[in-house]
Amino acid sequence: MTAIPLLLDGYLDELPVADDDGLIARFRVISSPTDDATDETVWACRTADPHLAYALLTLMQPGDLLRVGGHLALPGPGDEGGPRLDVDALELLSPAPARHLTEMVLDRYGPYLIVLDPETDSVPVFTETGAWVGTAEHADAVTDLIHAHETGSPPSSS
Repeated sequence: MTAIPLLLDGYLDELPVADDDGLIARFRVISSPTDDATDETVWACRTADPHLAYALLTLMQPGDLLRVGGHLALPGPGDEGGPRLDVDALELLSPAPARHLTEMVLDRYGPYLIVLDPETDSVPVFTETGAWVGTAEHADAVTDLIHAHETGSPPSSS
């Protein structure tokens, strides 16, 4: 593969995913030089840096504005997969905007759906196929609940 140094700013598209042994975090960043949807590029990214993977998997959320740096890996004729950005630098430029709810909202966390209700702090979580995942005590605990659902471990207390 050919690797080209690259630094870009973009929004975290959905919850990052760790590989089976937890050593590599995969995620997508949406970047647009003009803020026009027709100019958007979705970058497939991954990092093997354990500190960056931890930050992505526990501290970041979809909609966060990130600055990512690394090397754009372009596949050669014998390589599998498409181009990707191997990330070795990550900076949170701006967290996702806080939502000021006045009515119930259905939101997406990757393949999960959550129900945000201004009347209560608890957040029901379902898969996109409608399977029940559970109820997070508050919006900040949704990621822990989803992680527990995916790994089969009990959610960490927040």
